Amino acid sequence: MAKFADVIVDVATQDTNKTFQYQIPNQLADLVKRGSRVEVPFGRRKIQGFVVNIKSTSSFSGKTKNLLSVIDEFPPLNSELLQLSDELAKHLFTYRISVIQTMLPNVLKANYQRFLQPTETISESTYQQLFQNQKTNQLPLNQIKDYDLIKLIQKTLQNKETKIVYQVKNKAKDKVATQVELGLGLSIYQKVLETTKANATNQQKLLKFIIQNPQKFPIFQTQLTKEAQLPVSFLSEAEKKGWLTRSKVQINRDPLANLTVSKDTNPKKLTTEQQEAVEAINQPLDNSQKRVFLLEGITGSGKTEVYLQTIAKALGKKKQALMLVPEIALTPQMVRQVFARFGSKVAVLHSGLSDGERYDEWRRINGQEVDVVVGARSAIFAPLQNLGLIIIDEEHESTYKQEENPKYHAREVAKWRANYHQAVLVLGSATPSLESRARAQKNRYQLLLMTKRPTQLALPQVDLIDMTQAHFSSQLDLSDELIAGIKQTIAQKQQVILLLNRRGYANFMLCRDCGYVLKCPHCDISLTLHKDTQQMKCHYCGYETSVPKQCPECQSTRIKFFGSGTQKIEELLQQILPESTILRMDVDTTRRKGGHQKILDAFGNHEADILLGTQMIAKGLDFENVTLVGVINADSGLSFPDFRSSEKTFDLLTQVSGRAGRANLPGKVLIQTYNPDHYAIQLAKNHNYEGFYQKEMAIRRQGQYPPYFYLNLITVTSKLEQKAAMAAFKIKSLLKKELSDQALILGPTPQAVTRLKDHYYYQILIKYKVEPKLYATLNTIKAQAFDSKKDKVNIYLDVDPYQFN
Repeated sequence: MAKFADVIVDVATQDTNKTFQYQIPNQLADLVKRGSRVEVPFGRRKIQGFVVNIKSTSSFSGKTKNLLSVIDEFPPLNSELLQLSDELAKHLFTYRISVIQTMLPNVLKANYQRFLQPTETISESTYQQLFQNQKTNQLPLNQIKDYDLIKLIQKTLQNKETKIVYQVKNKAKDKVATQVELGLGLSIYQKVLETTKANATNQQKLLKFIIQNPQKFPIFQTQLTKEAQLPVSFLSEAEKKGWLTRSKVQINRDPLANLTVSKDTNPKKLTTEQQEAVEAINQPLDNSQKRVFLLEGITGSGKTEVYLQTIAKALGKKKQALMLVPEIALTPQMVRQVFARFGSKVAVLHSGLSDGERYDEWRRINGQEVDVVVGARSAIFAPLQNLGLIIIDEEHESTYKQEENPKYHAREVAKWRANYHQAVLVLGSATPSLESRARAQKNRYQLLLMTKRPTQLALPQVDLIDMTQAHFSSQLDLSDELIAGIKQTIAQKQQVILLLNRRGYANFMLCRDCGYVLKCPHCDISLTLHKDTQQMKCHYCGYETSVPKQCPECQSTRIKFFGSGTQKIEELLQQILPESTILRMDVDTTRRKGGHQKILDAFGNHEADILLGTQMIAKGLDFENVTLVGVINADSGLSFPDFRSSEKTFDLLTQVSGRAGRANLPGKVLIQTYNPDHYAIQLAKNHNYEGFYQKEMAIRRQGQYPPYFYLNLITVTSKLEQKAAMAAFKIKSLLKKELSDQALILGPTPQAVTRLKDHYYYQILIKYKVEPKLYATLNTIKAQAFDSKKDKVNIYLDVDPYQFN
């Protein structure tokens, strides 16, 4: 009986945002499954797609094209992820293929070669059938079309007699190594050695190494040449004699290979509040009941230990656990703690991994070889199939919202997956988002409070430095009071963390004769000076140009650079404290792989006195010798045109303050501000989250913002500003016609940064409580989307927006 596959093709457009049906050839009938990645004809092309459904009858009266091939032996998408991709695409008004691509590692989007390798359990007869004609223990799979051979391969994979290894064509050098195997029987090497000339030094070395170390073979070529003290060139001669055989093999990339961790399987003694939190979370874990907890614990109250002990409980119930952290910078420290407790059961997923490492970790997870996954935002899609517990640490962080399409929020995806698995979801933070705390107030989440630190030390003392009254011996960036505090801390052999949430050296260049400001030619934003590379850079589009010697407008040499970034503060600190060691942590110093971990490890090992950085150093980090935290400019976030600006400022100051005094030494925090009376700064000074919650909720109610109202943001963009504006007003007319009078429609207005990457942006913000026709109307807007070829306009919809440019 014929079968038909509904396929989502790998083309992200409005016209292809639907399934296309293909007939499954008889020889592929047993191989094509829901979630399979397949090759299909599409017009004149052959492209990749994903099978989302299989039917016994065709939906079309005409002839259906045949599906060409199955790319993977086992489907990369399971039933849960297929369902989730469909629901997310509808909820976010985006293309389903875009969601699917977000769920999978990059290597599955690329061209790659697949090889079959035998495992130790393979039988001799099966080995002969598959590998007898191969020069190495690798059978290329890309060109195999024989149905019987495919069935045999599938059987051996299920019996774990073989395994699949992958080589990405454009990265093969990074993923393969030369392996050396013995070419003769062990007993023969002694006879060969006896007949080898004494002056044949390399031959003598190799033969003796083989005789003394037969258990080391097969061995990597680099290891053999090092241990036997042989030149690589000599191995070619040995291979010609038949003593050795060499082959290229897949390297198993382990992102935790260089992680030095002392095993710590013993749970720590809990405080009363920790114990109550653990017991509350464990109760639904015992009964496999879904439940959402909001764990609100002050900084340093021991939330991580609660996470670890509840993960242990989930594993004890034969369930899996998924833990998210908001920043790559936090991943090394959190992974170290989780790995110390649970060892090889842990996998890690974040954008700091290479494509190969990320894929290998994904394969381990997909193969159900691990029980715990730790990662940043995209790890929410880890293909765990038996989830019992999901933890989102620092749940208030805006980094959990993806700002590129698809614009999902990891917290909302976590709620969906927890519901699907009947799992427990724990949202942890010292400063919960107002949305989460409001849900806890309404008992939609269960609130768990932790108000004390296990060390019995009080929260650090926070002092505000009013920059309008402060004294300065050097430049205006660092007050004398902050400098004195830094010097005193270093003199006591303790460490300092300094926060400045702006990278680069200077914010902008100004001509003092004509007032010209050097801007990005593609964006309405000034260029930032990066002194180490002597470049002016745009932090929006990446444009770079050399630092001008004179004004491009009037050719005056009276140009000056204003504002301060982390580079400038680092230089200033070196001048003031020449004997101190400073580590700078921002996007520029952590671009290279492992950059975050290298800096944090060095600081943790007391190799530096001061850690200076942007917001990535403000949360989650735990260094027992840090007793002073300084905030260089507490006001930077308050000026953004964003209703969450006060909340973000309060969160940042509270979180960074919590980095001080986390062990047995009391901590102190110095905050430089030009707005010392602002409620967000005053309440952060007093560690008063409850006061901030009440104050901010009143403001949100008055302004009709979340959590009292829902938001949808429509962004219209075009290279022609008039086109963008006209399209935006046309959309507003449609919205006013279709929505009720209760909906508030703001705009259209130009975006705060109106031009980005040579495109003009206009925005419409919709506030509403209940709008039955909203989704249908937005779908109409998305479907029409104005003929892009004709109008040259793009439209983007953002549900629950977190960023207002």
